[in-house]
Amino acid sequence: MKSPLRVIFAGTTWFAATALQAIYEAGITIPLVLTQPDRASGRGMKFSWSPVKRFALDRKLELAQPPSLRSDSQYPTEAADTLALLHGTPHDVIVVAAYGLLLPYTVLNIAPYGCINIHASLLPRWRGAAPIHRAIEAGDRVTGVTLMQMNTGLDMGPMLMRETVIINPTDTTGTLHDKLATTGARLIVAGLRELEYTGSLRVTPQLSEGVTYAHKLSKREAALDWRLPADVLSCKIRAFNPFPAAHGILNGMPLKIWAAEPVYAASPPLTPGTILAVDSAGVTIACGEQALRATQIQKPGGKKLIAREFIAGFSLREGQCFEI
Repeated sequence: MKSPLRVIFAGTTWFAATALQAIYEAGITIPLVLTQPDRASGRGMKFSWSPVKRFALDRKLELAQPPSLRSDSQYPTEAADTLALLHGTPHDVIVVAAYGLLLPYTVLNIAPYGCINIHASLLPRWRGAAPIHRAIEAGDRVTGVTLMQMNTGLDMGPMLMRETVIINPTDTTGTLHDKLATTGARLIVAGLRELEYTGSLRVTPQLSEGVTYAHKLSKREAALDWRLPADVLSCKIRAFNPFPAAHGILNGMPLKIWAAEPVYAASPPLTPGTILAVDSAGVTIACGEQALRATQIQKPGGKKLIAREFIAGFSLREGQCFEI
C-alpha cells in the first residue's frame, strides 16, 4: 500500500542504499534521489555508479548528482539548479544517509519536516565522518544508529530515535557496517511511519557530555606502530578492515594484517616489532605491551591468507623485526 508521505533521499554509499531500499519497499513515495557524481576508481580509474545511483536507476527513480549544494562553492550554478529542483519537487521530508556533501541552511529548511539524518553511532559519541571505524578503534563495546534532525552543526541536531548495536570482539568495520546499515534501514522506516501517523517525532536534545569526533581516516594511519599495546593494535586492525588495511613493514615490504589477537608475552621485553614466534597459529610480534598474533596476512600482489598458508609460502623467522 502506497504511503502519502513523500521522501527525498540523499545518500551515496551501500549504507545509504540499504536505507533507500527499505524506504522504497515500505511503499513510501520517493520523488527524487540525490547522490554524489560518479567517481573514477580502481586501477583503470573507470567511472562507477554509487550504490544509491544504481538502486535509483534500477527502480526508475528520478535522480540528481550535483557536485555541491553550496552557493559559495566552485559550482554555484549546479547548486542553484539543485536548490530549484528541490523547491519544485513536492515532498514532506528529506532523509540523508552517508551522502558526503554538506547540506547548507537553504536546503535544511526546504522540507516541511526538515532533514533527518541516519547516523551510525549513538550520538553525541562519534560525531563526524568515520563513526564505525572510530568506535572499533577505541575499543567500544556498543554503538548504534541515531536518527537526527539536521541543523547546520556537525551532527549536533536533536535526536529523534536511537537503537543500540553490540560490537562483538571479532567485528571489523566491514561486519559492523553491515549490522548498522540493517539497523538504520529498519529505524528510518519506523521513524517515517511514526511521522506519517502522528505528524511529528519526539525530539531529544543531545547531551553536552560525552561528545567525541570521528575524524576521517587517512591511509597514513594504516601503518602499525608496534610501540603501542597489543590490545590497541588489535582494535586498529579490526577498525581498518577493509579500509585502509593495517600493515607492518618488514624488510621494506608492507604486509597487510587483516586479523590478529593480543596474546600474553612471557619472554623478556624485546624491541617492539620483533617476531617472537612463527607457527600454524600465527605470527606473534612483540608490542609496547604484550604481543600480537597475526592470523591473516597478505603480501603485495598476493591474496589474503590464514597464517598457516601464508608462512608456507613466505619466509618468516623469529628475531626478524618490523619497522617502527
